[in-house]
Amino acid sequence: MQLQSLFHIYISISVSGGTNTNKMGGGGSTSPAPPPPPPPKKEFDQQWRKTCWSKKQRDAMVDALRKFELSDPDVGQLRCLLHGPVGAGKSSFINSVNNVFQGRSTHNALVAAASGTSFTMKYKTHYFQGRKGENRLPFAFNDVMGLETQKNGVHPDDIINALKGHLPEGYEFNPLHPLSDQKEEYIQNPSLSDKTHCLVSIVTADTISRMNKDVIVKMKHIRAEASKLQIPQVVVMTMPDKACELVNKDVKRIYFSKAIKDKMQICSNELGVPMNCILPVKNYHEEGMLDNDMDILILNAFTQIMNFANDYIGDLQQHA
Repeated sequence: MQLQSLFHIYISISVSGGTNTNKMGGGGSTSPAPPPPPPPKKEFDQQWRKTCWSKKQRDAMVDALRKFELSDPDVGQLRCLLHGPVGAGKSSFINSVNNVFQGRSTHNALVAAASGTSFTMKYKTHYFQGRKGENRLPFAFNDVMGLETQKNGVHPDDIINALKGHLPEGYEFNPLHPLSDQKEEYIQNPSLSDKTHCLVSIVTADTISRMNKDVIVKMKHIRAEASKLQIPQVVVMTMPDKACELVNKDVKRIYFSKAIKDKMQICSNELGVPMNCILPVKNYHEEGMLDNDMDILILNAFTQIMNFANDYIGDLQQHA
């Protein structure tokens, strides 16, 4: 009798459990799915590159550059050569620096709208004017035709010619035929003033991960030649606002942004440039008025470039 009661209880529990399982959709018992993990944070908790964004700091950097003293006054100006892929923002960077010193929008270097071919066709030196009535500042940028794939764009040997001071002002680039030392216009015995004191590579943050391999090979070859000459080198990374939504909304978030740091690391890996020599900058493009935060990035980059160039000529002077 006792065994029969136990049997009925067992059957009752089994039926009851089966009914509940069917209500849950059949099969074995299921537990609710765990909530999805939160999306990864797009920002660091602190700036990974310390930057002061005050107008006081902006004005102090401008004043320091206006009073800049050359390690070798006989050089006259620090000459920096800008090169990089077509459309990277070389001419826009020149104009952006000039904007900061002039306190207004300028158009010193001609800039084309988006294009697959280079707009700069001649070797040209761009100088920076001081305040009205002041002497020209001791800085110069040389702009060159953009690098392209295969046999298009500026020939790397012409950029190397420029590094060594062999290119004359107004020289017209020929993608197929770099300037030969047999040509009359070739500067046979360049002075230190003619030579490049810092090589500046310009790349875009939003396209660095898919930059054409032909262009990367050319840039690395040029960098190798500059290294043989012991010329200091930096990378200016433009268009960070197109690579990161946070920066597009607020330029001051640039050193909080994980996306921008990732882009800089890719650039470092591709070109072999250390991270502390990669300088993100937002060029003036569609802005009608100057912006303090954009100026800070431009001035940080420009100051580092000119300090490197000045150290270079100072070192040459010491070992002359």
